[in-house]
Amino acid sequence: MNVTGFRELFPPLREEGAPIYFDNACMTLRPQSVIDAIQHYYSQNPSCAGRSVHRWGMSISQTVTRTRRKLAEHIGASNAREVIFTPNATHSINQVASGLKWNDGDVVITSDREHNSNLVPWLQQASSGVKLQTVKSQSDNQFDLEAFEEACANAGKSLRVVSLVHVGNLDGVEIPVAKAVKIAHDYDAIVHVDGAQSAPHIPIDVDELGCDLFSFSLHKMLGPTGVGALWGHEEILSQLEPICAGGGTVVNATAEQYSLRSIPDRLEGGLGHYAGICGTEAALDLLGQYNMHDFAEQEVRLNRIMSEGIGHQPGVEIIGPKDAALRGGICSIMLKDLDIQNVGILMDEVGKVFVRSGLHCVNQWFDAHGIEDGSLRASVYAYNTEEEARIFVDTFNEIIDGLTE
Repeated sequence: MNVTGFRELFPPLREEGAPIYFDNACMTLRPQSVIDAIQHYYSQNPSCAGRSVHRWGMSISQTVTRTRRKLAEHIGASNAREVIFTPNATHSINQVASGLKWNDGDVVITSDREHNSNLVPWLQQASSGVKLQTVKSQSDNQFDLEAFEEACANAGKSLRVVSLVHVGNLDGVEIPVAKAVKIAHDYDAIVHVDGAQSAPHIPIDVDELGCDLFSFSLHKMLGPTGVGALWGHEEILSQLEPICAGGGTVVNATAEQYSLRSIPDRLEGGLGHYAGICGTEAALDLLGQYNMHDFAEQEVRLNRIMSEGIGHQPGVEIIGPKDAALRGGICSIMLKDLDIQNVGILMDEVGKVFVRSGLHCVNQWFDAHGIEDGSLRASVYAYNTEEEARIFVDTFNEIIDGLTE
């Protein structure tokens, strides 16, 4: 892909002396088209969808419908009505966990590399008698399919939900979702996939994955903050009790009772983030011009440069498999006897390289490994360059050499 041309679409990257932004697993940058779409909504079309019949209202209603369809297309879903707008992936997962009707003894299975957003909502269901089981990963953090199959067998008929991260924000490791789904479905379990780190980086086809539910956030895929999505089979979504009811979620309500609309309305309570949805359409239009395979290849190319360039340093350990191709665009580094936060600050001060330091909301993994301060995580996107990866290496090595003299 033409990385130089792609970079020109992003205002922060056009500036002279722009920083090297390697914090994309947290949030990607926004192209000018997304910024313009949001501004256009507020200045030219500031209205509500699904309510008013004047031209402003009808225009934004059409935008919501189009964007819902484009979200469905991006993840390979055939029915756009099965895409629910949410504030973010965290909200999507909470809607599933809190919206299901649980039975005492129901079992939920996750992995040991889950973001807190795909851990805590299930832990909260313990008061409903739900039991959470965690499948431990292999020593290099790759998914242990045999251990997973054993956990499903042990749960048996009590297995209600399997909820797995597709690509880990800790290490970039991808779980073989399609294989896990086949196993889980043998026990009639519902399978939810946290796609926050996969939808922005690799091609997604929920039909091929075979999962029942899929959550993701737009702020990680060139879109605005405050917009996420939950896709799911209609029969499952229609059984969820809304965690945000009222407004457009009901057909009718009296002082004694209410009746809910069909999806997607029943799960989209309150005023929508219409400016964000306009920005989302612009982000999807841009992504639609590119092949996501090219994005993935560019990110692995940069990860190889980073991984090979710092691997010689004593006390440096990269989390996950040695092969950068198995870690996508994420290079998460543990440092022996050095302060992670201090190194993160120095990366900015010395080389204007923006990385993330800390636990990355994967507390359970670090806790299980007895690591208190977390890791230094460099995460790239398709607009990052090989030159930037080399500057990352030089800056990192200079800092480590200086601190260990």
